[in-house]
Amino acid sequence: MTVTERPTWVDDTLFPFESCFVELDGNVVHYVDEGSGPVLLMLHSNPVWSFVYRDVITALRTQFRCIALDFPGFGLSTGAPDYRHHADEHAELLVSFLDHLNLSEVTLIAHGWGGPLGLYAAEQRPGLFDRLILTNTWAWPLNGDLFSEVASRGMGNPVGRALMRQFNPLVNYFIPTAHKRRKVSAAEMVHYRNTTSTPEQRRASAIQPGDLVGARAFFVDLVDRLGPVAKLPTLIVWGDTDLIFTDKYRKRLERTFPNHSTTVLEGVGHYPMSDAPEEFAAAIRDWQTHSRRVDDSEIHDH
Repeated sequence: MTVTERPTWVDDTLFPFESCFVELDGNVVHYVDEGSGPVLLMLHSNPVWSFVYRDVITALRTQFRCIALDFPGFGLSTGAPDYRHHADEHAELLVSFLDHLNLSEVTLIAHGWGGPLGLYAAEQRPGLFDRLILTNTWAWPLNGDLFSEVASRGMGNPVGRALMRQFNPLVNYFIPTAHKRRKVSAAEMVHYRNTTSTPEQRRASAIQPGDLVGARAFFVDLVDRLGPVAKLPTLIVWGDTDLIFTDKYRKRLERTFPNHSTTVLEGVGHYPMSDAPEEFAAAIRDWQTHSRRVDDSEIHDH
């Protein structure tokens, strides 16, 4: 039987939101939907879940409608028995989720894997998104990138996946070390460990690194269709102390999305929304206010 109730170990003080669940193609998807106003869709990366955005949601829900989901196999979402946890499936699941909520005029907030998955959804549903906020992410094939090739093939082969499922290094090691501005608390780590407490629960996070280069066809198709999406107003919020997504990724995003503004968060690691949530939220609030004002003036001018 699929659990559609929030586990008791979720701390209502740390995660003070109502948990919602929806079944899509046999997958049970957990999400939070807080506040009212312009829609902000927040997409997480590996191995975290919507919990990583909690402080940003708290800061912004008085002005925005903040929606954050967990992809199947992450957080409190569960995949159907035949769900493979690969990039193409996550992307199609996201499209189904957006169709279910019947949203409009959405601002995408995408981090890590959330970037390509969210941009795919934007390509599939033209006109649904009117703004993009990209943070320590990418939107192109990583084949040929030395670090990505080594990481993907090392963690993505059968031995690497088995070790990740056995020892959970992405949660136990990567999450703490990828925060550079602040230390992740023991209570926070409980919320990451409890969603990956068994080898089966770690399956999704163990599979995803292999897709960095293994999902080349997905990324080639993503790039081929990116043209109209790349023209949208884009805010790039960048933690500059990320050992994975270094400045070369930021610069390529800036070239790919010419209608961009960039906010660099100094001394911030791979998870800007968790490492510096106040600055992250402030950057979004300021940019949204400015870009809305520009859009309104353009409308009146015409």
